[in-house]
Amino acid sequence: MFGAVEIGGTKTDVAIGTSPEGLTEPHRIPTGTPDETLGAVIEYLSGQPVDAVGVASFGPLDLDRSSTGYGRMLSTPKPGWSEVDVLGILSGGLEPPVALDTDVNGAALGEGRWGAASGMRNFVYVTVGTGIGAGIVVGGRIVGGATHPEMGHIVVKPEPGDRFTGTCPYHGDCLEGMTAGPALEARFGGAETWAGNDVVLQLATAYVAQGMRNLVYTVAPERIVVGGGVSKLPGFHDRLRTKTGSLLGAYPHEPDLDLLISKPGLGDLSGLAGALVLAGTVA
Repeated sequence: MFGAVEIGGTKTDVAIGTSPEGLTEPHRIPTGTPDETLGAVIEYLSGQPVDAVGVASFGPLDLDRSSTGYGRMLSTPKPGWSEVDVLGILSGGLEPPVALDTDVNGAALGEGRWGAASGMRNFVYVTVGTGIGAGIVVGGRIVGGATHPEMGHIVVKPEPGDRFTGTCPYHGDCLEGMTAGPALEARFGGAETWAGNDVVLQLATAYVAQGMRNLVYTVAPERIVVGGGVSKLPGFHDRLRTKTGSLLGAYPHEPDLDLLISKPGLGDLSGLAGALVLAGTVA
């Protein structure tokens, strides 16, 4: 039995189980200060009958096992979280062993084990929400190097007539800065107004499609699973397929876009499912 933790920019979910079908109802914790949030995770899991705990967290994270900062949060826009020893705090407060990875890597692992990428060895999970990120799997293994990939910060071309300068505190008009949740809020107001607004849908999918083209040409994935709050806009995936197909221009061949770009097979449980996979690596 494993503990599964998904730490997001605004909320943290904790559940217990061995598979997505057997997870307990997620216990939700607002993501506040590190002490508040991680303390609440420890309090909830303490005394639970779990053999290991997997944590899928927003980042960026130091995942270099040879680094003295392994398990720490790197510089992040989330106030108060930069340099926090996420793995150290949780490992120190919990008796079972703890495994840590990024939220998108966790979601990729979950979708690869039980979801829309089940049985595939080369695929990507992309989240488009408060931030934008990608968990990339090649040859059945999560891709990482000096650090983990940061797809949200790739360069994108401005859409015709778009003079928005972006919201990213590091780059301004990168992919995340142009079309993640905060960027859309800055342009169009609260998320409750986006559904049915074709301008929002067109702009969001146009920029994300640039990211899809980059992934197709650099990773050659069998499937790109696109999740996150922004992707829940009505018609998002269909519009994204159409725009991506236009950008690819049938080079080097015409892909089956219905197979290439998919909704998450696990819905909102991708991250928690991935946390279960992570827990299994240290049990």
